[in-house]
Amino acid sequence: MIFFKMPKLTIGNRNASLPIVQGGMGVGISLAKLASSVAAQGGIGVIAANGVGMIEPDYYEDGRAANIKALRSEIRKARKKTSGLIGVNIMVAANDFQQLLDVAIEEKVDALFMGAGLPIRNIPVAKIRAANVLVIPIVSSGRAAELIFKYWEKNYGDVPDAVVVEGPLAGGHLGFKADQLENPEQALEILVPQVVAAINGFQESFHKKIPVIAAGGIFSGEDILRFLQLGAQGVQMATRFVATDECDADPRFKEAYLACRPQDIVIIKSPVGLPGRAIRNHFLDNAAAGVRNVNRCAWRCLDQCDIKHADYCISAALDNARQGLLDQGFAFCGANAHRVDKIVSVAELLESLKYEYEAAFIQNLVTLKDEYLKSIEKKFAGLRQDYLQARQRWINLSHEAGKAWEVRRDSLREDYDRAHRLANMLKHEYETALEKINVLMEHFPEKKGELQTLAQRFQADLAMNPVG
Repeated sequence: MIFFKMPKLTIGNRNASLPIVQGGMGVGISLAKLASSVAAQGGIGVIAANGVGMIEPDYYEDGRAANIKALRSEIRKARKKTSGLIGVNIMVAANDFQQLLDVAIEEKVDALFMGAGLPIRNIPVAKIRAANVLVIPIVSSGRAAELIFKYWEKNYGDVPDAVVVEGPLAGGHLGFKADQLENPEQALEILVPQVVAAINGFQESFHKKIPVIAAGGIFSGEDILRFLQLGAQGVQMATRFVATDECDADPRFKEAYLACRPQDIVIIKSPVGLPGRAIRNHFLDNAAAGVRNVNRCAWRCLDQCDIKHADYCISAALDNARQGLLDQGFAFCGANAHRVDKIVSVAELLESLKYEYEAAFIQNLVTLKDEYLKSIEKKFAGLRQDYLQARQRWINLSHEAGKAWEVRRDSLREDYDRAHRLANMLKHEYETALEKINVLMEHFPEKKGELQTLAQRFQADLAMNPVG
């Protein structure tokens, strides 16, 4: 077994071979094609229910009915393409939340991801459990997670199966006030341990493991490792999956990610009253200047949106962007979208994330080993000094006094031997890590030069004897 491989993600009775959830991206960005591709590769693929009906030709005749029809169709398409895990992301704030929830339950998706509001009231928990569907709320704080779990415990005698905690570097609508986005206390690195602590008691009282899934700004395999080390059991990624062949958006939408620079990623005030992160373009510049671009509203999909006073219909703008009409809309994105440099397949993306994770794991091992070696060298130096001093004093003392020092000398020798055994154990682990690097070189020839450099460092360290 290669011990530094990504761990699997277990939620309830479902197992994903990769701890990666593809984030739900609404208004047609993550549909059956993308979700099924991620699921087939071992992650959890997610279909976004928000505005899904805009892919239907009759959306403007009956938006609610179009959403229901399209969601059911996309779930069934995904199921035909893969036996992997398929989830649905539904906005609690949407006016058709209950109807979309019913569709997902009826179609027996693997998981329900519920955000943009707290999924507490009027949740058909009995129906969800009867359909064997996992419930995973999306929160932006430990307090929100605790509130949801307490409400469920009191009113349903149950609790959700996992939690996604989404930090301020996420794309799209954000669960933070604009002035909180740069606050270090709201960083995902701070939020993850807080959510883990908030739900820990519920794991004990309900005798079940409740994984925390970190989201928002996670870009690389190294990021995945860091958040797993902080207590998360999985991560949710969205931006990276936009730049894949299988993403359901138009190629021009994906190209907007490739073209954007750090300064192009901006925070906007959405017509629904929330801050959102997007790629700046002429459409957004005009909206910021007060140019209204409202043709019609199919139906009141969100109560928070007042179309009479809005500069644009956000669903229509996002749908235009999905179709590649970026002069009539805009693309939401995460804070690291400017780091996307090419469009790849889902399989290639996941392979690169696995490689980055494993490389980061080995680098952490190198750093840890260096720290161990320094500690051992320091300990040996002290033991040597104590031992030599004790031995010299023993020689110089009289026969009677020498007996007392002999006891001290033997004690120091035992400590020395224990430290020596520890050094040998760590040396064995070092050699094992070197073997794993050789395995990586066989599987990733394009990284051979980089891995050879790391292997040479391992070999050089092994050639040194820290105990002299």
